[in-house]
Amino acid sequence: MARNAPGVRLLPNAITVLALCAGLSAVQFALNGQLVLAVGAIGVAAVLDSLDGRIARLLDATSRMGAELDSLSDAISFGVAPALVLYVWLAEGSRIGWVAALIFAVCMVLRLARFNTLLDDTEQPPYSSEFFVGVPAPAGGLLALLPLVITVEFGTGWWSAQPVVWIWTVAISALLISRIPTLSLKTVRAPAKAVAPLLVAVGLLAAAIIQYPLIALASAMVLYLAHIPYALRRHRWLARHPEAWEVPPRERRAIRRARSQRRLGLRRPQFRRVAGAARRAVRRPRPEQPHVAHTGRVYPAESAARMGDRTPRRRNWRRLGLRQRGDT
Repeated sequence: MARNAPGVRLLPNAITVLALCAGLSAVQFALNGQLVLAVGAIGVAAVLDSLDGRIARLLDATSRMGAELDSLSDAISFGVAPALVLYVWLAEGSRIGWVAALIFAVCMVLRLARFNTLLDDTEQPPYSSEFFVGVPAPAGGLLALLPLVITVEFGTGWWSAQPVVWIWTVAISALLISRIPTLSLKTVRAPAKAVAPLLVAVGLLAAAIIQYPLIALASAMVLYLAHIPYALRRHRWLARHPEAWEVPPRERRAIRRARSQRRLGLRRPQFRRVAGAARRAVRRPRPEQPHVAHTGRVYPAESAARMGDRTPRRRNWRRLGLRQRGDT
């Protein structure tokens, strides 16, 4: 079947619709009190959202309709659904909780609108494809549910108090519309030597998700938050070094190390120069010592100065343990 066949072009859009259904089902699970299934449904929506775009590019089935459908699905699955799940879980009937839920949904829609606008911007630097502007929609939807995940796994605590949850929700909303750069996994290229360790890591991750799904999800969200300072530092470094924009990561590391050595005032040792200078310093005779010719005569320092260039050089026969012809 050809790549541009109708069935192939329909597949990415079908995955997007499935992600939309998973996000809406999370609200239904929350209404029934099935909080674990609600979190799992939004997690499934995040996995499907990461697949539809890659499959569309792989099959050469990208379209304007698919892009618009993907944005609408993200707005519902990661904006509306998490806000409603949190509202049903903790603050049903609370005005402050509803305001926080509205703020989160609106910020998610604004974040997606800016993302679509940046796709048509041709004046961005080459390294901009390695970063997202702000926290992406799937990560933001899952980060908002972090207090719920911790509560389901470890029970109630300070993390499940209403003020803490709503402050957390507003903080994640601010990250969605912020200009803070975050790393994009779309441009990550694993070297050939790292394929086997990565496959082992994937197996361990799958085992952790099967045995401890909520703990694995909470750990992943904490690690994602911890990577933001690194992403910000890397973005600033690339902005200051245009020579590293279009080079592979290995050469970027070499440039970074070279500039670090130059900033610290370090340089490579000149072994040949040091050895030559030391050899000349050893061979240079001292003025207060008498000069001994190869004939065995001793010349005082004044006589050596008068002789000048006629003073015979001291040879290394005795240093090597050899006798010169005529020595007794």
